Amino acid sequence: MTDTLYGPVSRDNLERAGAIRLLVCDVDGVFSDGRIYLGNQGEELKAFHTRDGFGVKALQNSGVQVAVITGRRSEIVQTRMTALGVAHIYQGVEDKVAAYEELKSRLGVSDGQCAYIGDDLVDAPVMALTGLAVAVADAHPLLLRQAHLVTRARGGFGAVRELCDLIMEAQGTLKGAKGMSV
Repeated sequence: MTDTLYGPVSRDNLERAGAIRLLVCDVDGVFSDGRIYLGNQGEELKAFHTRDGFGVKALQNSGVQVAVITGRRSEIVQTRMTALGVAHIYQGVEDKVAAYEELKSRLGVSDGQCAYIGDDLVDAPVMALTGLAVAVADAHPLLLRQAHLVTRARGGFGAVRELCDLIMEAQGTLKGAKGMSV
């Protein structure tokens, strides 16, 4: 075990994090707490944590690409991810593995260079392929068993930031991290 910013991490997981060139994220339950607020006029609201936003921007500024693959389609997600500079936004995806394989091929990265963070069983097939499979602290129990690493933070409360920081720490870029506007 190696002591990191968020606590002990196995040397194996630190090595996995050091190889990451692409971070792929689910959205609901990862960037948000998984709840969806619906207004009387049908409007949908979600809350995003600015800490996660800073982490994504800092990770991208360090040279690691970020993508989202989500089963739902939401203008809110498009707006937030675009504001964070996320260029690879896959929404309304029924087959996350197919989207992941297409993304990986387009970017020229291997499974070992990819990390995935999720919260529920729909994320399990992609997580099984990646070099670093991460579950948020409040993920489904079966997903927690499959993950290489479980964040200390719950989805929507800094879990993405925690993973971004770990990747940057493993790659030696955390001290110079700059997230700019989030």
